[in-house]
This record gives sequence, structure tokens and C-alpha cells, in this order.
Amino acid sequence: MTDIREITGTWDYTTLPGNVRLGSDCFLERKASFVRYRSTQSIGLDIGDRVRAYTWAEFNIEPAGTVSIGNDSLLVGPVFMCAQRISIGERVVVSYHVTIADSDFHPLDPQARRLDALANAPGGDLSLRPRIETAPVVIEDDVWIGIGALILKGARIGRGARVMAGTVVTRDIPPGAIVAGNPGRLIEAPGR
Repeated sequence: MTDIREITGTWDYTTLPGNVRLGSDCFLERKASFVRYRSTQSIGLDIGDRVRAYTWAEFNIEPAGTVSIGNDSLLVGPVFMCAQRISIGERVVVSYHVTIADSDFHPLDPQARRLDALANAPGGDLSLRPRIETAPVVIEDDVWIGIGALILKGARIGRGARVMAGTVVTRDIPPGAIVAGNPGRLIEAPGR
């Protein structure tokens, strides 16, 4: 039977892995948000002060991955898929069903993808996995990201930008811009 505290934010945060740095006055609603946390870095997850992680927030962080979340950020239910580095600034709002991924997590070449599937299969040899491409994701201060947006490897979202619901971000977004669509397109330029 599940301990109700594990889904209401009243669970014992000291049970987090030793390489998770948690700022003051944070709220982490679900203990299960950390089930796929596997970082072996000295600090694999750095959560700033007054961060709120609600509902279905998931920290899928690979052994070499690191995620940092700035002060006063609000995570309504995003999924972090991190193999290298994801950096979230201060006062960032990330809505429900947003995925932020710094990798494709599989090769794009068909033959390498087959080898990757075999290496990952039950009884496979993980040491035979082909190299996976990664590129850091940076989300600067005061950004808002709408429901269901997808932020992909190598993207940088500038300070104060707005990413509309369902947008797929595949490249840099300038500070103050508003983007929407798949792929994300500028619908309002900064300063307008």
C-alpha cells in the first residue's frame, strides 16, 4: 500500500539521493517523480529555493546527466529527459505534459538504432550501445512554457520568452519572443 505522504508532498525529502541539492522552502508533490533519477554526477539535480514541482513532474536523469532549476520556478508536470545538461532559470513556469530532452536517446542511423535496441533489450550488453548525440538545453529566467510543448536538444530559450501550448522547439528562441507551432515559429518578435 502506498504511503499517502508520497503523493501529497509531505514525504521525507531527506530520502532523496545524496547528489540532489534541494533549496529552502521547496515543495515536491510526488516521491515517484524521482523513480528514474540515475545521475552519478556530484550534483545531478540542483533545485533552487522556493521551487514547486507538482503533479506528474518526472526527473529522468541518466548517469552522466545534470539538471539545475532556478529559484521560484514552478513545474506543473514536465518530464525532464537528461543525458547531459538541462538548465532552467529563475521564475520559470513549465506546464503540464511538457517534455524537455537534451538527447534523442537513440541513434538516428537505422543500423546503429538496431544495435542500440539489441544492447538495451533484456539480456543485452549495454556496453555495446552506439554513441548517443546530446546537446545542452538552456531555458533562461522568466520563461513560460505552455501545456504539451516539446523542447529538444541544443535549444536555448531567451529570457522572458513565451512558448505556446503544443509548440516544438528545435532551435534558439530570442529573449522576449513568443513562439508557437511545429516546428516553433516566431509569432511575436521581442520588443513589439
